[in-house]
Formats: sequence, structure tokens, C-alpha cells
Amino acid sequence: MIRAYLVDDEPLATRRLTRMLEETGKVTVVGVSNDPADALERMPGVDFDVLFLDIEMPEISGFDLLGRLKGEPWVVFVTAFHQYALRAFEVNSIDYLVKPVEREMLDRAVRKLERRQQERAGGHAGPPLADLVRQVTAAMAVSMTGTNYPERLASRVGDKVEFIDLSRVTHLYAEDKLTFAATSGKSYILDQTIAELEAKLDPKRFVRIHRSTLVNVAFVQELYTYFAGKMILRLKDEGKTELAVARERVKELKDRLGI
Repeated sequence: MIRAYLVDDEPLATRRLTRMLEETGKVTVVGVSNDPADALERMPGVDFDVLFLDIEMPEISGFDLLGRLKGEPWVVFVTAFHQYALRAFEVNSIDYLVKPVEREMLDRAVRKLERRQQERAGGHAGPPLADLVRQVTAAMAVSMTGTNYPERLASRVGDKVEFIDLSRVTHLYAEDKLTFAATSGKSYILDQTIAELEAKLDPKRFVRIHRSTLVNVAFVQELYTYFAGKMILRLKDEGKTELAVARERVKELKDRLGI
């Protein structure tokens, strides 16, 4: 069980987050503070794995609070603001959740925490996170205008981060609550959800064909009709992979392919 401590100056926010975390069945909340000064006094006496932390709080910000802690706990930032994301990833941050927190995003954060817990149990300390994330953000940064798109994705397994060129990725898919980038010979685990990837990637290159699948249109070789208005597409990869196209996604795919 993952032990969590919550710090947020909004009591309603901590009550809601406590309920959502405990509903996962994977997290127990061992402490809550609605005053960052109170949290600094209480946290040294509480045994916890992860700190769910607001950023903008009176007198002491979330970043200031972290700077005053002796250790470096895992941190999931929970904030109403997007603009702190890059700075958040320069500290020991597992994830960055924007209020109101959605179930899908929270589940993603919990999966990341479970992987970290497994790595710790196996003796893997992981890379220095600040250095790691500077590399990731440099490789994956998207401008505020949304007109620049990443050319690579980062896949982290244990203490290694591998960058995958999107030109090699045939499709992206979700399976067993995890997300993967598939190439002709291998699939790589990703931290983002399919919905996040759809928003991040170039829509001219990647199109969503199913709630759990994005396809690289450059790898579409064949498209043929299936029953109930659905279609099947075949990729030009080594395994001639076949993917189902949901009925409501057929028109968009055809438009993208120019047919």
C-alpha cells in the first residue's frame, strides 16, 4: 500500500483527493495539512511514501515547502495552474495534476507510484530526476502556441530512459492500464495516456482510431471494411499488424488519408 501525505490550503480539495485516493484501493492517506507551516512541523513524525502537494499557498508555496524538507520524498503536485509544470519537474516530482483532478489522471499518477515502489523494492534507486527531466522536457517540449510538436517520446524503465523517434512509431496503444509506443520490433512503455498523447502529437501524423489506439498514418498500408460499420487497417510493419477502427472514427481516418 502506498502511504500518502496531502498538503493543500483548501480543505474541500484535500477531502475530495483523500476520497479519490482511498477509492483506488492502492493508497492510504496517513496525513493531511491545510496549512504548509503545520505540515512542516508534522511531516517529520509521519512515515509516508508520497507527498500530494499544492503549489500556490499562503506564505509558504509548495516549492518553498519542499526546499525546507530534509529529505526528498516523492511528490505529486496538485494545482489549479498549468504554468508551474516545467519547474515542478525539476524537483523530485512523479506527476503534475491540474484541478479539478480527473480520475484518469489520478490513476496514471498512482501507476507511476506503484512502479517507483516496485523499483525501490528491487533496489533500483532511479536516475537523478532533475537531470532526467531536463532531458525529457528538452526532447518533448511543446510551445504554448501548440504549433510545435515533439519528435521523440521518452520511455522510462527502472533506472533507464530511452528516447523513441516518432518516425519509427507505427502506433500507440493502451493495454492493461498502461500505454505503449509500438515500433516494428518492440513496444515501449510510456507515462502518458492515449488522450494526453493525442493532444500532444502532430494531428497530421497521428490519428485516433479507437479509444485505446493512435496510429501513425505513414504506416497505414491497407484499409478494408469490417462488420457493423467498423473497419480494419493493416500496417506496413514486419508483423503486418491489423488494428480495428471504431465506427465513429472511420470518417476522420479517411479524411486524414485523403480518401
